[in-house]
Amino acid sequence: MLSASNIHFEMAERDRAVNYGGIGAIHLMGQRLGLAEEIDGRVQLLKRHLPYHESDHVLNLAYNALLDGQRLEDIELRRNDEAFLDGLGAQRIPDPTTSGDFTRRFDQEAIVDLMEAINSTRQRVWKEQPRGFLSHAFIDTDGTIAATFGECKGGIGLSYKGIWGYAPLIISLANTREVLYLVNRPGNAVSHEGCVPWIDRAIELVTPHAGEITLRGDTDFTLTGELDRSR
Repeated sequence: MLSASNIHFEMAERDRAVNYGGIGAIHLMGQRLGLAEEIDGRVQLLKRHLPYHESDHVLNLAYNALLDGQRLEDIELRRNDEAFLDGLGAQRIPDPTTSGDFTRRFDQEAIVDLMEAINSTRQRVWKEQPRGFLSHAFIDTDGTIAATFGECKGGIGLSYKGIWGYAPLIISLANTREVLYLVNRPGNAVSHEGCVPWIDRAIELVTPHAGEITLRGDTDFTLTGELDRSR
């Protein structure tokens, strides 16, 4: 029964590879869209760039999450992977301690600047889509539960599901499943808390590309005063 006759062997040259799938394609896409330049132009957290810029830190953190990193310490795995560094054309990347210091520099204004830098780049992608891509845009608004590994962090709360964490607000474009804005909130925040200015921002972001916009959310987001304003 085991009669295979089409097996062939070839000897390949010595080479190096990574098991991180399409990280190279994602990096190239970011380069072509000018993502790094947009981040560096809007987010100003470092007084000196020796050697890293704000975009280096942001992309390093994003790639760590994309590659199933759960903690900042997981950056060390990529930091010591020569094939990974060569693939990105990097001599080195920020270590976990440096990345942690960078994240602590953010305040609310800087976080908004980062989201707007990403959204500005996002609009360039929308412009490349076929005509009628957003003829009818659906903006979804909802609160969710973001679990954390600690139980003594500031603002943490216990959800009705028994999960320790926070209650971020998510404003997303349902057509493409893109998160337009994500707002961190204490774990005891109600679903609709503080949603109005972020919905307004999302409408302003999508309006130049959409023929019609529909806002969607559960009953918590049916705010009569705001509905009256929209008329």
